[in-house]
Amino acid sequence: MASNLDYLDPSLLPLEEKVNAYLEAEKSLRHATQTNSPSANGISEDPGQLRQQLAQLESEIIALLPTRDEWVKVNLGYGPSRVGAWQVPATGSEPARYELRVVH
Repeated sequence: MASNLDYLDPSLLPLEEKVNAYLEAEKSLRHATQTNSPSANGISEDPGQLRQQLAQLESEIIALLPTRDEWVKVNLGYGPSRVGAWQVPATGSEPARYELRVVH
């Protein structure tokens, strides 16, 4: 039986770090598309580059997940959060793929 404290497992640290980086990149993309002002470090960020970074992080996170089509509890610093990859069926010319979902 799974424990409610499984999310504290040290083997999940690489996954947690990638998810945190993904959430930061998502936040930066949201900020970059809402305003054209420079970011906190004074450099204007390119939304295209941020989308590419998000796609790369998403594929890395999916590769780190121990399972598909179910939630994995992770510690993002404020209690258990959940991350998972769910299969999106093929539609027309689009092949089937996995979609990342994060609940924090």
